[in-house]
Amino acid sequence: MLGGAGARRGISRREAVGLAGALGVGGIAGAGLQLAAGDETPTAAPPPTTVPLGSVGSRIVPFRGARQAGIATPTQRQSHARIAAFDLLPGVDSTELKALLQRWTTAAAELTAGDGGDDMTADSGPASLTITVGFGPSLFGQAGIPAGARPEALAPLPAFAGETLDPGRSDGDLGVLVAADDAVVVYSAIRRLEQLAAGTARPRWQFAGFTRGRGVTTNEGATVRNLMGQLDGTRNPKPTDATFTRTVFVTGDGWMQDGSYLVVRRIRMLLDDWEKLDVAEQEKTLGRKKDSGAPLSGGVETTPANFGRLGADGRPMIAENSHIRLATSAFNRGAAILRRGYSFADPQPGGGVEAGLIFLAWQSDPRTGFIPIQQNLVRGHDRLSTFTRHETSALFAMPGGVSSGGYLGQALFEEIGR
Repeated sequence: MLGGAGARRGISRREAVGLAGALGVGGIAGAGLQLAAGDETPTAAPPPTTVPLGSVGSRIVPFRGARQAGIATPTQRQSHARIAAFDLLPGVDSTELKALLQRWTTAAAELTAGDGGDDMTADSGPASLTITVGFGPSLFGQAGIPAGARPEALAPLPAFAGETLDPGRSDGDLGVLVAADDAVVVYSAIRRLEQLAAGTARPRWQFAGFTRGRGVTTNEGATVRNLMGQLDGTRNPKPTDATFTRTVFVTGDGWMQDGSYLVVRRIRMLLDDWEKLDVAEQEKTLGRKKDSGAPLSGGVETTPANFGRLGADGRPMIAENSHIRLATSAFNRGAAILRRGYSFADPQPGGGVEAGLIFLAWQSDPRTGFIPIQQNLVRGHDRLSTFTRHETSALFAMPGGVSSGGYLGQALFEEIGR
C-alpha cells in the first residue's frame, strides 16, 4: 500500500467521520469564531483533517451481509465507479487464490468502514464506498477450481451481430466493481486491491465512470441522464417490486446463493452523429420524450408505454424498432435486468474524446436477462444501434455476501472442498 498510517496522516478517516458527528458543522464554526474574537495573534488555519465531513462523505454502506453491497445498495448510484478485471498468474494454486480473496476481504471491510486508506484519502470519509467481487468464466479450470464448478449461467456470452469487441479489454478471471461518491476514494481503493493482488493476479483492464453527484439537484431520486441527454433507467426494477429479488439475485443454486450475475459492456456513443438529429428524431429513436422521459404514447416518465397506440398517421406512436419497445420485458418473454451504468469520457491522443456508457447489468441469470434482450435489440434492428458501438464485454458471477469472519467467495471453496 502506498503511504500508510504514518505521521503525515494526522487522524484516520474513521476518526474524521467521528469528529464530524461529535462536533457538527456548527461546533467547528463556533470554535473558529471564538478564536478570532479572543486572540489578536494570527494563527494558522486548522489542518484539513479537522474539517467535519459532509453528509455525503461520511456515509457508510456495510460491507458484510447476506448479499454483496454495490448491487442493490445504495439504491441511488454513487457518483464515481471503476470496474476492473484481473487474470491469475500462471501456476497460481487454490491456496494462493483463497489467500488473495481473504486479503481483499480484509481490505474491503476496512476501506468501506472508513479505515485503512492511504495518503490520498487521509482527510476523506468512506463516501458510500462499495467493493463487489466476482469470478469470470475463465477462472474455472484454473487454480484448483474445477471446470465443473462453473454454473451453467456463467457460460461465456454469445457473440452478437454488429459488435466490435476488443479482446484485450474484455472478459477476465476476476472482476471487481468499486463505487463511491468521491473519485479519489474510488481510485485509492482500486489501487489498494491491485497492490494486494501482486504475485497472484495481474490487472487485465479497467474502466472509470461517473454519473450525477449527490447534492447537485433538488430531486435526489430523479432518474439520471446519460451523455445523449436521455433519462436512463426509467423502467429499472425497484427493491419494492414483488419480482425484484428473483430478477436480480440467485436463489437455490449452490455457492451462488444470494449472488448476482454482472454483465459489463463498454458502449461508445457516436455523439457527433447523434447530435445532428433534431430532438423529434432522437425521441423516435428512443421512444420517449427527451425532456420528461415520458413514453411517446403519452403520460409522464413513469407511465407504462402504450405500444399499440397509433398516431394521426396511423402508425404506432412508439416505433417498432425504437429502443424501449425492443428492450421492454413484454417483448422479451419477461426478461428484465437491473441497470446501473456509468458514463465515460476518455481523452484520446490527438485531442479527441471517446464517450459513452459503461453498461452494468445485474440479473439472476443472464440467459433469461441480458442475452434475450440484446438478441431482440439486434434482431429488431434497434434504431439506437446506429449511434452506439459495443466495444468490450465481460460476465462475472458475483457470489453472495460475506458473513462475520468469512471471506469473499468462501461458499465456492467450501463446495469444491466437499
